Amino acid sequence: MTVRLCFTLLLSLLMGCSPREAGTRELSAQGWIDVTATLDPARTPVYAGDAPMKFDFLKDMRKGDILTLSVYSLGAHSGTHIDAPMHFVANGAPIDQVALDPLIGAVRVIDIPDSVRAIDSGELSRHDWRGVKRVLFRTRSTLRGWMDSSEFHKDFAYIAPDAAQLLADAGVVLVGVDYISAEQFGAPAPRTHQILLGRGIPIVEGLDLRPVQSGDYDLIVLPLKVRGHEGAPARAIVRKRTGI
Repeated sequence: MTVRLCFTLLLSLLMGCSPREAGTRELSAQGWIDVTATLDPARTPVYAGDAPMKFDFLKDMRKGDILTLSVYSLGAHSGTHIDAPMHFVANGAPIDQVALDPLIGAVRVIDIPDSVRAIDSGELSRHDWRGVKRVLFRTRSTLRGWMDSSEFHKDFAYIAPDAAQLLADAGVVLVGVDYISAEQFGAPAPRTHQILLGRGIPIVEGLDLRPVQSGDYDLIVLPLKVRGHEGAPARAIVRKRTGI
């Protein structure tokens, strides 16, 4: 072993890391895009019948207090959030037991035309999604900025049960949409949720996909770790994949 190599290994140990492989890059925020809807009681839509959002200051330095201290009141399905199997599956896993694997990895963003409300099997077949593990649908809600509008729009695009079945059968591990539900408003039964969550597939709802276009990305979406409940708000970021 040469003196130079010994010195390199010793220096690496002293610095608490091993030599970085050629071609790898330091972990940083470079290239990552935030696709989380900002929570704001004045602008964030709330699903009909869900708990309203209320944010307040218990202490406020702008009013002479020594510190600023806030209190938040909101539903588990506010803004960008994740539905765990427990949401519609008896004895399904709560949000704190959803594994990290489906929440981190390669994802494909698929553009759905503004005229389309039902993402059914026919619409799904028009897009290249086979072979991917995670899918995010960028729909009329993104085109109209609905995740940044306090009005609740009932005519959002939704995933029809037959498309949900195709996605589940194909081995997709995560599905995401750009409004606060993946289910048709007023559906006679929550079949889309039952199909996906019944197969252990978490659903990300309420994404703000305005900063991105269709294509392949890396995804990290992590919910608050709330013990024993069916969903929680989440932070979602994506990074364009290159060289694939």
